[in-house]
Amino acid sequence: MELVNQKVLRKDSSLLAITHLTQLLYYVTGFGGFWVPFVIWLTSRNSVEGMNEHGKAIVNFQLSMLLYIILSIPAILLLGLGILTLIGVGILGFIMPIVNAVKAANGESPSYFLTIRFI
Repeated sequence: MELVNQKVLRKDSSLLAITHLTQLLYYVTGFGGFWVPFVIWLTSRNSVEGMNEHGKAIVNFQLSMLLYIILSIPAILLLGLGILTLIGVGILGFIMPIVNAVKAANGESPSYFLTIRFI
């Protein structure tokens, strides 16, 4: 029996960790925290083991944080509740990529807090 079109996925936990850490570009440059991991995920999801799972988690997390930011802007007028939400989003957006980069380096699955699964 002959196998045709069998792809061998390579294990690259450092690329998975770097993909999570590129989300922190928002804090360094002000942009790129969504697009850089998105491009890495799209280009290597079929060649790196676990990249599809980690990439989907990153995109879902970034879209969820964007949604929370958009919803908190009108909530600023409601007794400043939106300011607390923006602070929470800023803290989560900084801590969760670091935690999941460590998990990715150890070969564990990603788990982002308060993430809506869009993909």
